[in-house]
Amino acid sequence: MNYYLAVDIGASSGRHILSWLEDDKIKYEEIHRFYNGMDEENGHKVWDTKRLFEEILIGMKKCHEMGKDPVSMGIDTWGVDYVLLDKNNEIVGSTYAYRDDRTEGMDSEVYKIISENDLYARTGIQKAIFNTIYQLMACKVQEPENLEKAESLLMIPDYLHFLLTGIKKQEYTNATTTQLVNPKTNEWDIELIEKLGLPAKLFGELSMPGTEVGMLSKEVQDKVGFNCKVILPATHDTGSAVMSVPSTAEDVLYISSGTWSLFGCELSKANTSEIARKANFTNEGGYDHRYRFLKNIMGLWMIQSVKKEFEAGYDYAGKKENEDYSFANLCARAENETIDSIVDANSAVFLAPASMIAAIQDECKKTGQQIPATPWEIARIIYRSLAACYKQAAEELEEITGKHFESINIVGGGSNADYLNKLAARETGKTIYAGPSEATAIGNIGAQMLADGIFTDLMEFRKCVFSSFEVKEY
Repeated sequence: MNYYLAVDIGASSGRHILSWLEDDKIKYEEIHRFYNGMDEENGHKVWDTKRLFEEILIGMKKCHEMGKDPVSMGIDTWGVDYVLLDKNNEIVGSTYAYRDDRTEGMDSEVYKIISENDLYARTGIQKAIFNTIYQLMACKVQEPENLEKAESLLMIPDYLHFLLTGIKKQEYTNATTTQLVNPKTNEWDIELIEKLGLPAKLFGELSMPGTEVGMLSKEVQDKVGFNCKVILPATHDTGSAVMSVPSTAEDVLYISSGTWSLFGCELSKANTSEIARKANFTNEGGYDHRYRFLKNIMGLWMIQSVKKEFEAGYDYAGKKENEDYSFANLCARAENETIDSIVDANSAVFLAPASMIAAIQDECKKTGQQIPATPWEIARIIYRSLAACYKQAAEELEEITGKHFESINIVGGGSNADYLNKLAARETGKTIYAGPSEATAIGNIGAQMLADGIFTDLMEFRKCVFSSFEVKEY
């Protein structure tokens, strides 16, 4: 049996998914799950890459202890965040998290050099203040000495692959989230990079999903008990998730539903038009240079945040001891509420508030709507607000592309949110196909299986995904 290991790390948790092919179906099991989250360091939000790497090794060792050594493995994470390495391959400065506020005002600094309109026309990437371009500008303005010391730049999964193998590769799909890649050449836009005053030496050759990074280093082999190939998946988690959308249609509408809701379709050529820019759609790189034309919607970050507050002791009338604040219960009980208030889920006030509950209540108060008092009312507002965003995004996407879509495939953890799926079907007027929930890990596995010759192309893999996993229709 050939096993393939996907290490899928999101902003709130990571997991090791071991997969294999059996009776022409993709099977998998979860080997290890671990916490992830931003740490506070000197007033900034940062990632602890050392802790993440230790967790990766723990999960790999568990595979060996089970007698299931993988033939290959690959790591995917969120986009935009990076590490700078010096000549000794030590991290320079802090590994900042995208929700840190150091990028405040850095868009103005970038637009002194290139206008917002021209930047979009040049890169096709939507404006988001946490994009790598603004993070690097913050580094240049606030910590120029770090850029001077840096000899290489690696996105988070590139860095983790480097720790496994000792080999540096810059993977294409994650690189596109930097807003520094040219969608016509599919390479770094060195002219733009130099215009911005960033060191060109940090930006090397880009590698596509399916590329072999190398074998595990001797040190890692000794720790985990085996050797295997490290294969690049689409290292941006959305890129991996979209790979596993279970549809062989050429035109498919999808939502990769997790901490963020990524709503979009696939295009063979980037759409960098002014109408796309105004609607805030992005053209992120995908497998086989298939562009993910999509819009970032706040997503389940809102419900994840309020869940933490409920569990930490949020007080409300009628509160019971040992109340169930699981996502499943929040979703189920939200459906029975009647509150009609709604908020703009894409508003910046929900990006990283001190209290998500207070932020939602404040927005309702400001707009003269009923203020939610219970967890179930708050959850209903979040789910209804997300569905309203889906409707708007669907209308905008169809107008921009000139295409009509009868259905939406929802993949990722959010595909389990039954009430949200019902709302999405009702609001958009489209059939919803929900599943698989482990889409990102499955897409990661898909890139490895494609590299190993198990499937001949992406469509054959997607066909297998559809037959392998339960897909629910709304």
